Amino acid sequence: MKIGLALSGGGIRGIAHAGVIKALEENDIKIDIIGGTSAGSMVASLYAVGYKPDEIYNLFKSNYNKIIGESRFHIFNGIRNLIDKKTVLRGFRKGESIEEVFDMLAQNKNINKISNVKMPIVIPTVDILSEREYVFTNQIPEDNAEGKYITDINIGKAVRASSSFPAVFNLCTMQEHVFMDGGALDNVPVEEVRKQGADKVLAVKFDGDQLEKDSNIMDIVMKTIDIMGNKIIENELEKSDYVLNVHTDKVGLLETDKIEKCFKCGYEAVQNNIEEIKKCLE
Repeated sequence: MKIGLALSGGGIRGIAHAGVIKALEENDIKIDIIGGTSAGSMVASLYAVGYKPDEIYNLFKSNYNKIIGESRFHIFNGIRNLIDKKTVLRGFRKGESIEEVFDMLAQNKNINKISNVKMPIVIPTVDILSEREYVFTNQIPEDNAEGKYITDINIGKAVRASSSFPAVFNLCTMQEHVFMDGGALDNVPVEEVRKQGADKVLAVKFDGDQLEKDSNIMDIVMKTIDIMGNKIIENELEKSDYVLNVHTDKVGLLETDKIEKCFKCGYEAVQNNIEEIKKCLE
């Protein structure tokens, strides 16, 4: 039996996925196929090329400031630029640093393109020009009538394309495509993981935080993302065999000082539900 893991987006909370994988491995649950969107694609790609969960955690901790990059401009000038029709592809952060870091980390495992990865992997993105989903993968399913699968792409470019959240990062251009965050259409790629041959699929998503009277603007932004994401993924979650909800308690989109907390939340979420998870895999 082949087990697949589908990882959602969620900004810095995504490092919780490494904690999830660590706990699954400790309970002798082997992941055969993996997929991830946005932050989920970061963990999925590193795991697929050969990094262990603890290594992924340490890589996030040492590289995350490089990954998110520095802000391109002062926030007030940024807002002015974002609404300028001539600069519609801009975000507060360039996004090239995502590509550079993940290309480097993949090359450390002697891997460049996603087609070189041995473990079946899927990374969704959205072409904002054609308004359709594309999937970066190393194995094209038999059903490719729409031609949405792309294998000729570097790991770094694939992760960047899936993680280009509008306004936060520049959108990712490639040939005739302009890619944005895959979470716009497929935030937990359950169906795509199953198409890779998974008999059982575990989906991992993040619980939304409750807003309070003293909630700040980042709390509101994260709640908005969670609400939109949860509506989008309803159908996908129904196709999974088990949905693991990870609660990270008001961690902002780019709060790098919460990496350790998020990793532990993912690990504990599995440990607290391990009997149910094992039962679903029987």
